[in-house]
Amino acid sequence: MMYSTLRSNLSLISKANFQQSVKHAHHACKVLIIGGGTGGCTMAAKLSKKFQNAPDHVIVIEPQDIHYYQPLFTLVGGGIKSLKSSKKHMKDVLPQKAQWLKDSVTKFKPDENIVMTSNGDTVEYQQMIVAMGLELFWEQIPGLVDGLKNPKAQVCSIYGSDTVSGVFEKIKLTKEGTAIFTFPNSCVKCPGAPQKIAYLSEDYWRRKKLRDNINIVYNTSLPVLFGVKKYADALWEVCNSRNIKVNCRTNLIEIRSDEREAVFQNLDKPEIKHTIEYSFLHVTPPMGPPKVLQQHKIITNEAGFLDVNPKTLQHNKYNNIYGIGDCTSTPNSKTMAAIASQSKVLYKNLMDNCAGKEIKMAYNGYASCPLVTAPGKCILAEFDYNLQPCETFPVNQGKEMYFTYFLKKHFFPLLYWNFMLKGNWSGPEMLRKIFSIIKKKDAEVVKN
Repeated sequence: MMYSTLRSNLSLISKANFQQSVKHAHHACKVLIIGGGTGGCTMAAKLSKKFQNAPDHVIVIEPQDIHYYQPLFTLVGGGIKSLKSSKKHMKDVLPQKAQWLKDSVTKFKPDENIVMTSNGDTVEYQQMIVAMGLELFWEQIPGLVDGLKNPKAQVCSIYGSDTVSGVFEKIKLTKEGTAIFTFPNSCVKCPGAPQKIAYLSEDYWRRKKLRDNINIVYNTSLPVLFGVKKYADALWEVCNSRNIKVNCRTNLIEIRSDEREAVFQNLDKPEIKHTIEYSFLHVTPPMGPPKVLQQHKIITNEAGFLDVNPKTLQHNKYNNIYGIGDCTSTPNSKTMAAIASQSKVLYKNLMDNCAGKEIKMAYNGYASCPLVTAPGKCILAEFDYNLQPCETFPVNQGKEMYFTYFLKKHFFPLLYWNFMLKGNWSGPEMLRKIFSIIKKKDAEVVKN
């Protein structure tokens, strides 16, 4: 009996020690990627082709099981696409040659080339890419969380994977009154989306003969409708022709969902606040870099973004740290297209750094925003750091076209899943050059 008890106790101790050792594992890799979103998956695909064997391999730290193609959320909210079409399992989009740690980072120790995870693991790296995206801060607007949970409040948002499915249902329930769409006083991923869902809603209500009963208001904290004048002018025409009222420098600060009231503040005169009774309220929540990143000021700027050179994407202090996507301090519009262009620059600069070469490749701030204004209509905005149009196709992309809508609805998702996440798409720069040459030759033929 005593021997049996002793053996049982030893077995339990051995098991506990094993679990402890597994729980607090130490990993080492050539490249560590923090985040399994668009930027993380893209870079993992590119780099895992080069670095395959442990310990000189790629590790991706990502806690989520599902990967979303978030640019489709606008079409999901507008009743055009299903949520299912916008998601895949993380294991199916991360490259098999990369090691996935289903965990989250809790500590950055850049002086030691180490990060720590919530499971107590440590990961040692030679190079690190931070691709953590933006965090949605729903709780920063009093009443928003409760409003989203209240089925009678008519509050919705396309920005959450758990909220986007309810948007179209609330659009269909709206028969009259005031419909409000908001843009917060913060950075925003896909900054065109808050007004795209307004256009799709307006089109639906018009087709259902309800438009005359519904007053549509777009309240944005920005001083402009869109940052690039060419596209802003086109969007103002859309709003004016469809009687969508736009209020700039107007920020949502509170929701009283039981009364269906929204409180707004004039950002130019903060003492001025006004309350609007609504029948439908679409909210774009405040966003910012993840809290864990903000807590590590040693690698961030004052606003909490990863502090990188806006051209090389290399960290301004640690030359073996890079950033890609929405969590970085680069002042570009935060879109999927921006990440595609950044991935080419980041890959080349990281590889040159590993080879001991000077890094020279520069990102010009390219970003793109397909501004869907109705089913079958889209303005394809493309621009750079200077907010100057940087268009790919030999047509005026400031006009609503079916061609660009087709790209948004059908072609871009195909490109994303089958090329970009496999490391085989780095933006339309080559296409732009080809079309530019063709356009130039056509002009010379006409001239001669």
